[in-house]
Amino acid sequence: MAFTVNPIKFGTDGWRGVIAADFTFERVAMLAPLAAKVLADNYSNVASVREAYPSGNRTVIVGYDRRFMAEDFAKVAAEAITEAGFDVLLSKSYAPTPAFSWAAKSRNALGAVVMTASHNPAAYLGLKVKSAYGGSVSPEVTKQIEAVLDKPLSASKAPGKIEYFDPWESYCQELRSKVDIAGINSAISAEKVKVFADVMHGAAATGLERLLGCPIEEINSDRDPLFGGSAPEPLPKNLPDILSTIKAEAKKESDTVRVGLVFDGDSDRIAAVDGAGNFLSSQILIPILIEHLVERKRFKGEIVKTVSGSDLIPLLAKSYNRSVYETPIGYKYIAERMLEAEVTIGGEESGGIGYGTHIPERDALLSALYVLEAVVQSGESLEQIYSRLCDKVNFKAEYDRIDLPLANMDVRAKLLERLQNNAPTEVAGKKVRDCLDVDGYKFRLDENTWLLIRFSGTEPVLRLYCQASSMSEVQRVLEWAKEWANS
Repeated sequence: MAFTVNPIKFGTDGWRGVIAADFTFERVAMLAPLAAKVLADNYSNVASVREAYPSGNRTVIVGYDRRFMAEDFAKVAAEAITEAGFDVLLSKSYAPTPAFSWAAKSRNALGAVVMTASHNPAAYLGLKVKSAYGGSVSPEVTKQIEAVLDKPLSASKAPGKIEYFDPWESYCQELRSKVDIAGINSAISAEKVKVFADVMHGAAATGLERLLGCPIEEINSDRDPLFGGSAPEPLPKNLPDILSTIKAEAKKESDTVRVGLVFDGDSDRIAAVDGAGNFLSSQILIPILIEHLVERKRFKGEIVKTVSGSDLIPLLAKSYNRSVYETPIGYKYIAERMLEAEVTIGGEESGGIGYGTHIPERDALLSALYVLEAVVQSGESLEQIYSRLCDKVNFKAEYDRIDLPLANMDVRAKLLERLQNNAPTEVAGKKVRDCLDVDGYKFRLDENTWLLIRFSGTEPVLRLYCQASSMSEVQRVLEWAKEWANS
């Protein structure tokens, strides 16, 4: 039976492919040392790396999440990298991707190679490349890797060595140093706050308990390579367990504030659930975090958002006299800005949030700690905080996003051509006031409505994002977009 093997191509954060079809041991063994070589070309002169390895020794971190055979692919990658002459620090266990990003920086390595497909469905595995700074490599670096895919490295006359390390210890220590762990722990112990965490069978499992040092209610904590039959992406359709659990809890008479936290497959994306069992995307969490970091933590710097971010973000930033910097979608663009300027927080609609006082990387467990700290120190629930912030800047809007599967990449190409050559001038009966094409096509309409049409960087999927004055209007615009795409 014939089948198509897709070329290795880096998307918004790494290369991903279907296991055994696209993502194979042979391809990983070819790609990993090339990535190590490009990391050396770009980061061997970083001051911390040069100081740590004055004799020219070069070390790469290799890690993995809980996907099917991820540890086996990591071992293959590690062995291939050492054969090319690099030393490898190979993880002893699964861990969040940001833990490996932190390891790259804290251990002065050239960078990290991580086996993960993040939020993609169970059939996928992937390879993320992280820089010596502890964040995603730039688009220029991934282009360099793609440019040498047809030039596999030969075995070195001086192969490197593999050493093993615990990725959790230093990472947890760093995160604990950034928040009032004792205050959060005290609130949980006194039953003022009850914490639920849906780790979606992924790499965040055990993470909050390690950090807080007290038990919480962790959901879907077992390793399941099929992720319960859905993708490990923090979207309402994938979260029946935590939503139903908190809704059942909400029926009990109690003064306890309930906080639900949701982590994607490799724990770099976060979402939340409020005390009534309502899903809260990062469009809600980012404003809550902005207030906490600016008013209570006294963080300095600008606010970074992607083109799909809520209009509440710039309104709130203006109220705090903070500038806003807007990027294309993909955390690597936010990471680039964090290396250039002082940043309070940088976040994207899909749940990736990072901080200027940490590595230039999205980190769901650190975000979870800040969310809990905000609840404890404000004395309010998540829904109360968000409502108060909306009132503060007179903001009223709803948001939703849908992912529309496409038949194949040819359909994707035809839709892209339509947008480039015949973009709509009217959307759902509303005139298009302007169109931003930094990443996809963002149509700003009358009555503070916008629609963003954008293609996935890794799959034949059309992503449709909308913000409008009411949820009924959001759904009406999204239905229009679906009909436009299907026509």
